[in-house]
Amino acid sequence: MNKIALLLIILVVIGCNTSKKANVNTPERSPNIIFILADDLGYGDVSSYNENSKITTVNIDKLASEGVMFTDAHTSSAVCTPTRYGILTGRYNWRSTLKKGVLGGYSKALITPNRTTIGKFLKNEGYRTAYIGKWHLGWDWTFVDKDSMDQAKLNAKPKIDYSIPVKNGPNTRGFDYSYGFNGSLDMAPYVWVENAKATMVPTKVTQNTGQAMWRKGPTSNDFDHEQVLPDITKKTVSFINGHAKNNQPFFVYMPLPAPHTPILPTEEFKGKSGLENPYGDFVIMVDWVVGEIMKSLEEQGIADNTLLIFTSDNGCSNQADYEQLATKGHDPSYIFRGHKADIFEGGHRVPYVVRWPSKVKPSKSNQLVCTTDLFATVADMLNVPLKNNFAEDSYSFLSALGIKSSLPKRESIVHHSINGSFAYRKGDYKAIFCPGSGGWSFPRPNDKAINSLPKFQLYNLGNDIGEEHNLQDKQPELLELYRKELSQIVSNGRSTEGEKQKNDGPEMWPELSWMNDEE
Repeated sequence: MNKIALLLIILVVIGCNTSKKANVNTPERSPNIIFILADDLGYGDVSSYNENSKITTVNIDKLASEGVMFTDAHTSSAVCTPTRYGILTGRYNWRSTLKKGVLGGYSKALITPNRTTIGKFLKNEGYRTAYIGKWHLGWDWTFVDKDSMDQAKLNAKPKIDYSIPVKNGPNTRGFDYSYGFNGSLDMAPYVWVENAKATMVPTKVTQNTGQAMWRKGPTSNDFDHEQVLPDITKKTVSFINGHAKNNQPFFVYMPLPAPHTPILPTEEFKGKSGLENPYGDFVIMVDWVVGEIMKSLEEQGIADNTLLIFTSDNGCSNQADYEQLATKGHDPSYIFRGHKADIFEGGHRVPYVVRWPSKVKPSKSNQLVCTTDLFATVADMLNVPLKNNFAEDSYSFLSALGIKSSLPKRESIVHHSINGSFAYRKGDYKAIFCPGSGGWSFPRPNDKAINSLPKFQLYNLGNDIGEEHNLQDKQPELLELYRKELSQIVSNGRSTEGEKQKNDGPEMWPELSWMNDEE
């Protein structure tokens, strides 16, 4: 062998070894994460989840066909604010100071400064974080007339100094960039707040009625209720496009204000559902939003390494007009009993779709999932252990995505209604610790019929998904076992393994008085 040939062989060997070493030492880039949260979208409103749906959600269906469809996913509460708290903190909402109901547009911050959110967690792990949309977790305005009215009430009308930045808002809870409004789209004030500052001082007062209802309140000239959904979409697409080519991964929390009231499909979508009901058109508009985000990811060439999640914050609201939709053969709650606000399945069972093309194969999963589980799943994905006071009610569902995980799966879940009623689900059985719905469907908490109903309810969802046959008198020992397990989850300050934690506010409150006879 001549010297030149020998030298070439040596160079090739060195080159191969160098290449191998570079591959070993170059870490795989963490995925981008986008969490799209619809507002009051029913399980049955997504056509891939409801074979009888009269609304066709082509983009969500496409997302579902390319990812994992969870069929047993639930929100931590049957209403807006509490579920949002659970998503961002990985903690059951009733552990906060809000034991029932929702916040208003003037409400103070619910998430305490010492509470680590998923935004803060990901920021510490090198992510660029953004919140764009409906906050509904409170932040601190500067009030001019502090003593004139209870700011937490939904119809409150206090005066605000809009020149002063809000305090304890999204930017102080883990988000580098924030753009949105404080309450629901039907709660004043109607003002955009970007990075803690109002984009414009409101100079007019607006209100509306019917399905397009929003409460009377101050409105800025750049806040057009009908254009809010398109505005949020443009902002999110702009953020994605602006950060797609960076080496830094990003996390976008995108809580939509739709199809919650005011039900306001833009001209382009009016009549598109064929249901003669603007709610159906608004759902199709939500589907369009999902399509715009998917298109942006494809155009930027980052879809494969983006974890994209779509779900809803609770079941469909009765404002959608269930009776009218039924005449068209459409049921937003699908086969489930009840709707938004209720302890029944229709109040908290939601579509939940997860897509990550480079890692996750399309499938359906019946794994039990709660909206609090995002936090632990992301931490598991990044291989970062959670501290004892982080995400106390969050379980990783990474294994349900077909990705190896050593963490335990969720085996039980606590449900919560608008009036603070509890239910506990484990396996096929669900124990409800109140008579009636605990919400807005019959029998409501204040209905006279409640007095003649059993105090508790027990259903076998395996053969009674409609929650029609109460087994509380036939299996009292199971009901008692579930009562004890729930009581322990409440008192431990966590449902996951780890050191005992403390709930915010009183350790026991009236809605849980039935737990006071612990062993």
